[in-house]
Amino acid sequence: MPKKVYTGKVVSDKMDKTVVVAVTRTFQHPLYKKTVKKITKFKAHDEENKCKIGDIVQIIESRPISKDKRWQVIKIVEGEGR
Repeated sequence: MPKKVYTGKVVSDKMDKTVVVAVTRTFQHPLYKKTVKKITKFKAHDEENKCKIGDIVQIIESRPISKDKRWQVIKIVEGEGR
C-alpha cells in the first residue's frame, strides 16, 4: 500500500526538528449536503529546520519518530524556506 502524501501549511515551528502542519480538507456532509471544511494538524519531522510559519509543505507517512511524530516533510512547495 502506498504511503499517504498531504499538502498543508506550517502553523508552528517552535520545536527543534519538528513542525506542525495544518492540512485542510473539504467534504460534503452526508445528511445536510453542506460543504464542510475540516482542519487536521500533524507533527512532522523537519531534519534541517528549514520550514518557517506560513510555508506550504508536502508531508509523507513514516515510521514513528517520537510519541506524536508519524510524518516527515518531503519538500517545501511555497514559502521562504525554499
